[in-house]
Amino acid sequence: MSDQGRALLPVETWLCGGHIDASSQWKPLALSEITLPEPKSESEPQETDFIGIPETDHNDLEQLGPALAAAKRQPASQPASLIPEYCRVLEESEISEHCFDLIFAFDEIVALGYRENVNLAQIRTFTEMDSHEEKVFRAVRETQEREAKAEMRRKAKELQQARRDAERSGKKVPGFGGFGSAGMSSVSSGSIITDNIVEPEKPKITPAPVRSSGPSRALKLGAKGKEVDNFVDQLKSEGETIMPTGKRGSDVSKALPPPVNVESVHLRVEEKISLSCGRDGGLQNMEVLGMVTLRVSDDKNGRIRLVVSNNDIKGLQLQTHPNVDKKLFTSESVIGLKNPEKSFPLNNDVGVLKWRLQTTDEALIPLTINCWPSESGSGCDVNIEYELQEESLELNDVVISIPVPSGVGAPVIGDLDGEYKHDSRRNVLEWCLPVIDANNKTGSLEFSVAGQPNDFFPISVTFVSKRNYCDIQVTKVSHVDGDGAVRFSSETSFVVDKYIIE
Repeated sequence: MSDQGRALLPVETWLCGGHIDASSQWKPLALSEITLPEPKSESEPQETDFIGIPETDHNDLEQLGPALAAAKRQPASQPASLIPEYCRVLEESEISEHCFDLIFAFDEIVALGYRENVNLAQIRTFTEMDSHEEKVFRAVRETQEREAKAEMRRKAKELQQARRDAERSGKKVPGFGGFGSAGMSSVSSGSIITDNIVEPEKPKITPAPVRSSGPSRALKLGAKGKEVDNFVDQLKSEGETIMPTGKRGSDVSKALPPPVNVESVHLRVEEKISLSCGRDGGLQNMEVLGMVTLRVSDDKNGRIRLVVSNNDIKGLQLQTHPNVDKKLFTSESVIGLKNPEKSFPLNNDVGVLKWRLQTTDEALIPLTINCWPSESGSGCDVNIEYELQEESLELNDVVISIPVPSGVGAPVIGDLDGEYKHDSRRNVLEWCLPVIDANNKTGSLEFSVAGQPNDFFPISVTFVSKRNYCDIQVTKVSHVDGDGAVRFSSETSFVVDKYIIE
């Protein structure tokens, strides 16, 4: 083309065998004009195209070579000098890997075939496309994402806590109030005894009207049954427990605890424990909160007194309701109103006595958990043991939850007392024991899985018990005017609020 245009046509890198590795072209050219062009004769006019590689325009690239087509007096050394800047090793694989970087750099030197007055530093700045506004935008977006994730985790914790509270009890513990309202509600819903059983109302079955036998295009409710079954099977394979949506009456009666014969004077003795232990031993904190709740449903038994048996030697703190005669309780362990002429409120749950035990004495831990993870060539061998120290207790539905690393598959179980369940969604191995008592006070679990020792903490424990931890019971109920005994019913529950080994 004319030298007056001073245009650079294509820039190529090619192997000595003639194979083009990367090419950038700014003018329409046929393949025959780009691939292995033959030099023109010197006798041709000076204003026609010329192919040449003078010494000043040539960079030795060993097995690779640059090919530049330009007007005769067009300086073309700058595109060739970019190749060592973007390719650490001057080989075909390196050129192929950075071909787009080279093409973009060539585009900064040549605009539509005409050279731009830029240096190497400017070329790097332009090709990096560094934008301060984009950095600010990304920083703001990342901050918003972090805040949203933190808020999501906070909400999730609140929902989980609310769900746990709802599972333990539909009521909260407001403390000791006046007798006009319930002075105390249930300590926790983990109580394995319930007062009433509400049977679900069975829907009435209405026969469907008879339709004509013609074809119908209505929606078929069972059309995707196979897909649902496959999805349920997949959930079961991942460790999820799938419960059927409908149960027969016999199944419901088996799932619910047996009813309690509730008398007109009913007592609930409820305790909950919060405990934190270190993985290497040592009790960080242990707190047991208990309460005796009274409910009177017959006005004939409103003026009564409760005889309390306190055989506890753990050093707990007792506190009675403000309307209870404290001197009478201190001297005779009897709960009665300050004014003997008054009656306990009817059909209200009244907290008459509460206690609190807080200690760091390891000997008072009801159930100890020892975890011994040891590293091996393929991961960790974990040995977990439990021991019931308070032999008077009978713990039911014990679940010891051990976190396991994600993405390493199910753990390989060795020796096992009880049962286990691997929840792959929550990355938790649950060790399930139906009963722990004096006859079954120790047990162990061994498993192997890829991971580090810190991956198996914190360990959490849940259980329920029909026996309370602190040895406090109401042994007798009598009328204020006489020593005649009053029939009463009672229920006891001991549940976990928090039980962590960190």
